[in-house]
Amino acid sequence: MAEQKNQNNQEPDLNQLLMVRREKLRELQENGQDPFQITKYETTNHSMDIKEDFAAFEGKSVSIAGRMMSKRVMGKASFCNIQDLKGNIQCYVARDCIGEEEYKAFKKMDIGDICGITGEVFKTKTGEISIHAATVTLLSKSLQILPEKFHGLTNTDLRYRQRYVDLIMNPEVKDTFIKRSKIISTIRKYLDRQGFMEVETPMLVANAGGAAARPFDTHFNALDEDLKLRISLELYLKRLIVGGLERVYEIGRVFRNEGLDTRHNPEFTLMELYQAYTDYNGMMDLTENLYRYVAEEVLGTTKITYNGIEMDLGKPFERITMVDAVKKYAGVDFHEIHTLEEARAAAKEHNLEYEEHHKKGDILNLFFEEYVEEHLIQPTFVMDHPIEISPLTKKKPDNPEYVERFEFFMNGWEMANAYSELNDPIDQRERFAAQEELLAKGDEEANHTDEDFLNALEIGMPPTGGIGFGIDRMCMLLTDSAAIRDVLLFPTMKSLEK
Repeated sequence: MAEQKNQNNQEPDLNQLLMVRREKLRELQENGQDPFQITKYETTNHSMDIKEDFAAFEGKSVSIAGRMMSKRVMGKASFCNIQDLKGNIQCYVARDCIGEEEYKAFKKMDIGDICGITGEVFKTKTGEISIHAATVTLLSKSLQILPEKFHGLTNTDLRYRQRYVDLIMNPEVKDTFIKRSKIISTIRKYLDRQGFMEVETPMLVANAGGAAARPFDTHFNALDEDLKLRISLELYLKRLIVGGLERVYEIGRVFRNEGLDTRHNPEFTLMELYQAYTDYNGMMDLTENLYRYVAEEVLGTTKITYNGIEMDLGKPFERITMVDAVKKYAGVDFHEIHTLEEARAAAKEHNLEYEEHHKKGDILNLFFEEYVEEHLIQPTFVMDHPIEISPLTKKKPDNPEYVERFEFFMNGWEMANAYSELNDPIDQRERFAAQEELLAKGDEEANHTDEDFLNALEIGMPPTGGIGFGIDRMCMLLTDSAAIRDVLLFPTMKSLEK
């Protein structure tokens, strides 16, 4: 029993520290100084405002608020460090300045407490910009212990589960999410200036279409109907093009019942936009200009570095057909392959596995995924996909086996997917029928026929260009983040109870 107690001697120590914090709170409450009763605190500036423009603030009174990250008590005077949204700043707290009782209260404050400080801005003898405190106000009592300062919060799983602690302890994490917010607001600014209208469409749908993905199922009790969470934004946005809203976009969460890895999370942020009277060439121009603009605005440069590799958004993006890309990187020329049997023979020659239902276009895509994607590091548009993998896209007038579609690649990743949108309702019904056949054969990612969408096309949709952007991957590249979970504030995690 004594051995067990000795092995676990850290746990009682931690519990004791937590009990001390609760005791301090109880004492404050009994003395009528409950910090949780404070409802507001007026601030004038953030820490970095003061530090970046010291000449304008020197000798002036400021009021800041934030979390106490360190404290050094030295008799009648002490130092503490306060962290707010933009950074941190040192504060000098002297008993003779704030008062004896107030100084006693300050000395009882803990690392992690949230407080407000007013005082004059000055520089210490060592040259550190600081605030000479006139008042210190405890605004919220921290009842938990923050991770040790110099090691921070390094356990990856714990960082994702307790993002609030991650943001406190790791400044670079906070910076990533500030940049993510700016990326999205910059996208909106660019599109608004191009005459696009931001809209919202349903997340709960009877028919989850617009992409090849397995949906999540749910049930709506009030109507006693089964519904799905959307996997795409496409079909509703196209309805709005039919309705005469010529340029529309939506940025929102979509849900795909798939696995977790460094680039996939079952709920993620997608942006789709649709523009009447243009085609996939117009979407390429828009994508190139948008990426360049966002990089300039958020990072101040068109050259970005991801995992040590530089990518230049300032140069014209490469444009290559899927057939030419497979010829370039796999040495297989689908210009010379005319039948399914020839495509299967090429696959067997390269030890490329295919399924019985795969057609020639599917096998071309398998070659592309296996041999090409990893080489597409610099910004590249891969154009003209086979019709078999593009059920919502216009055929190329000069070659109906292929469609006017492109995927945008950087760092070997698909970053966007765009079409000259199919607006022929008869052709679209035939494509849906082909998808229904795949569904019947067990393909859980195939599309159902959407009769209301077909009705909208029969009303008439103008020639339209459309595109979907993976916002999370864009944020990964622009913030040099290794995994999609690093750019999602609260990524999907396996329950700890399992």
